[in-house]
Formats: sequence, structure tokens, C-alpha cells
Amino acid sequence: MNSKMLKHALMGGVAAVLLSVGAAGAQTKVGATLRADQPGAVIQPEVYGQFAEHLGRGIYEGVWVGEDSPIPNIKGYRKDVVEALKALKVPVVRWPGGCFADDYHWRDGIGPRDKRPVRVNVLWGGVEEPNSFGTHEFMDFAELIGTKTYLAGNVGAGTPQEMGQWLEYLTSDTKSTIANERRANGRDKPWKVDFFGVGNENWGCGGQMTAEHYTNLYRNFAEFVRAPRGNRPVKVASGANAQDYNWTEVLMKGAAKNMNALSLHYYVIPTGDWGKKGSATVFDEQAWGDTLVQAEKMEELVSKHSAIMDKYDPDKKVGLYVDEWGVWYDVEPGTEPGFLYQQNTMRDAMVAATTLNIFHKHADRVRLAAIAQMVNVLQAMILTDKDKMVLTPTYWVFDLYKPFQGATFLPLEIDAPQYTIGKSSVPAVTATAGKGTDGLVHLALTNVDPNKTATISVKLTGLSAKTAKGRVLTGPEMSSRNTFEKPDAVKPVEFKGATIKGDVLTATLPAKSVVVLDLN
Repeated sequence: MNSKMLKHALMGGVAAVLLSVGAAGAQTKVGATLRADQPGAVIQPEVYGQFAEHLGRGIYEGVWVGEDSPIPNIKGYRKDVVEALKALKVPVVRWPGGCFADDYHWRDGIGPRDKRPVRVNVLWGGVEEPNSFGTHEFMDFAELIGTKTYLAGNVGAGTPQEMGQWLEYLTSDTKSTIANERRANGRDKPWKVDFFGVGNENWGCGGQMTAEHYTNLYRNFAEFVRAPRGNRPVKVASGANAQDYNWTEVLMKGAAKNMNALSLHYYVIPTGDWGKKGSATVFDEQAWGDTLVQAEKMEELVSKHSAIMDKYDPDKKVGLYVDEWGVWYDVEPGTEPGFLYQQNTMRDAMVAATTLNIFHKHADRVRLAAIAQMVNVLQAMILTDKDKMVLTPTYWVFDLYKPFQGATFLPLEIDAPQYTIGKSSVPAVTATAGKGTDGLVHLALTNVDPNKTATISVKLTGLSAKTAKGRVLTGPEMSSRNTFEKPDAVKPVEFKGATIKGDVLTATLPAKSVVVLDLN
């Protein structure tokens, strides 16, 4: 982007902010207290993880185009996507699924690409799976963007032996037959596998199992998740679907000592009806409010699952990994239903910020999360169309929140009125704070009201700051979004609406906005 284009994009963003502020006839008043002298747990960087499944155009075209593609690439990986993910400082990527994981046999994805078997992706669209993107391609991709690796193993259709041999192939530095096979395929040095999921959604697409059956299988399979000392992954048990608290109870009671982490999956369905979830872009204010109510349920889910875990793991040795989360709409008209392609608007930015604020609050237990998904699927960071790429409002929320990776959580008491539309009601403003690894205190403020600005007064305790500088993300409409024709319609710009006088910070937030401030 040249300087003239950049100036135009920034001016467009400023205009959007001014329009949003000017359109608000009324104003919400909010009070808060930031307690910098009462630090909590560290917000693990992995809370900002991504999820990449062999689904639709998530891998093929979204990440992998091949060395011979006319789309600019780095050894087969799309150059624009690689650069966008590196800029986001993605801490961990989960692969190959998702439901795909429990139907995936790792040997299909190694060796010369032209000799790999072609399978049918029966789960997502019934399309051919060429296995061009396999173990080597994923692990090299992780190194390319500088991220940790989170593999999901096949419990549903696999065996403990298969899972164990995959770990040996990946991590062994011996001269075993399997380790030498890796070398013959072009990788001498063992890879680092950071996290390993023993199955995925085994209550559903991963095998339709009962909690009791999976608990026994988990203990069996987990025993074979073996790797050399110093290169052993975190073992993650396949956890509950949303509010299935019995699953967590049974699994923690029977296998807490055999796991390092337990997963949780939750998708925001605006209507609450999986059969008719609603449009990603054509919606009214009631749908906006309904979506936010569903997003706020993450607080209840994390709290209740954590309480069950506390019974069997009072020292909190086992992490709660929300490794699939996000908004799920009906697919975009004219696209393959099995590809789960949807657009991404300011509404999704509100959900992303709301959810991340909740994760921060529970940093003592929630140590990893993965939004679904990274590219071209569900609540994606990035959308592509052949050689074109666009960054979504959700991407920009993650960009704004980068200072919270590795920050120490700081309690923030907030007294905000409710934003209410019909029967849906949520706090009009949510917030989070943390002391970053840069030594600064960072404050994120989200005004979910699409109509009113919000003026928040934050009393700063245990902190002496004179300035509050940062950026704001907003748009003129609830459905404001970035398209291939207008890729910079929604983008963060400088925020100048915050001041500090004495020990009180005051900020006026535009309607439907996310603001992140650095206090100094």
C-alpha cells in the first residue's frame, strides 16, 4: 500500500469514527475502577490461537496454493496470508481439525505429493482431499509464521499405535525406522510439537461416544502420546460441547491425572436454532442483540466448567482450552454449504472482544483458545478470493489486543447500564486490563450499543499514568465490513478520545466500537 492509499484508508477510518460519534444522540455513562495493585494470572499468549481445518477453502487457497501457483507464494504458502498472520503474532495453530481430525490418517499426508492418496472429505462437502498439505507442510508453515503447533489426533477412526507412531515420526531424534522415514521425506531435525489433542468432539463427529466410553479410550490413547524428554507435548483431552457439564464431570473424575488440559467448544448461534442460524450480513438490531447475548454465555460456560474442574484439580494444574469458538451463521448465498464460508462484520468484532475479555478474566484456568477459523471458514481472520485477500473486523480486534499476549491480568470493576433490545440484554460496555510484557498497562473498552456513545470514567488505583493513547475500531453500520472491493472499510485508527486527570481516566467511546489504550 503506497502512502496515498494509506492516507485514503486512514481518512476513511476517521470518517467512520466521526460518523459513529455524530450519529449517537444519547450517551451512556459508565463508571469503573482499575486495580493495578492487585495483579492476577498471566494471560497466556495461546489464548489468541487460531484453528485451521481441512474444510472448504480454509487450507487449499486459504493457506496453501502450491509452488507453481500464479498467486504469490513462499514455497507454496500464500505470501499475503503468511505476512498477515506474522503481523498478528499468532501464538498457536490447531490442525488438522476439527471433525476432519478423527477421519484423518497422517500417513496419507507424507512423502512425494504426487504419490499421496486422494481421499474424499465426507465431512465437509464430499470433495476430494488431495493430501497435498500434510504433516511436513503444516509443521513448516508453523515455523514460517513463528507459531506453536497444536495437533489433533485420530481417536474416532484411528488406533493408539497410529497416534504413537505419528508422534515418533514428528519428534524422534533416534535412528529408528520411522524417524529415518521423516529424514527421507526431507526433514532431518525433529519438530517441536507443543500441544496434542487426543481426539476431537468425540461426543459427536469424533465417534458419538458417551462420556464414560471416551474417558476409558482417552486413558488408553493418551498413554501412547509419547515423545522424547524435552519435546513432550501438552496432552489435551477432548472436552465438552457447550453446557454438557456431565462430560466434564465424568472425564475429570476418571482421567484428570492423565491429562494436562481439557477442551471446550462453543459456537454463538444468533437465533439459537442450528437449522436457521441467520445471515452474516443482513440482520436487524434485534439480531445484533441476540448475538451478543449468546456471546455472553461464554462467561457462564467457563465458570461452570471451571468449578467442576476445581473439584478434581484444586491446584489448577489442568488447563481449560476453548479450542473452538466463534460465531456460526448460515453460509453466504451461492457458496457450497459444506464449506462454511461467511462474511464478517462489526457484529463479529463485538463478539470477539466480548469473548476475549471473558478469557482474560479466567486466565487462571483458560490458558489456550482457538477461534474458528483462521481463513475462509466461519468467523475467519482472513478471507480470500483467488489472488485477493481481505482482513476482517475480527482480525483487527486480534490486532488491537496483541499487547495482552503474555500480560498480567489486572482486575477491573465496571458499573455499566444494560444495552437492551427486545428480550435481549447485555452490559453496554465491557472492559479488560493487563500489564503487558512491555511494562505498560493496557486497557480495552468495548461499547456494544450500536446507537449510543459511552463515556467511561475509570479510577486508577496502584497506577500513576499521565497519558492514554491507542486505537479504535468501529464502522458506520452494524453490518460494516471489509470486501474485496473495499478492503479497508473497517480498520483501526488513532483514538484521541481519552484523557487522564489525576487518578481518573475518561474516555468517550463511539457506538459499536472497540478501543485499546496504552497507559503511560
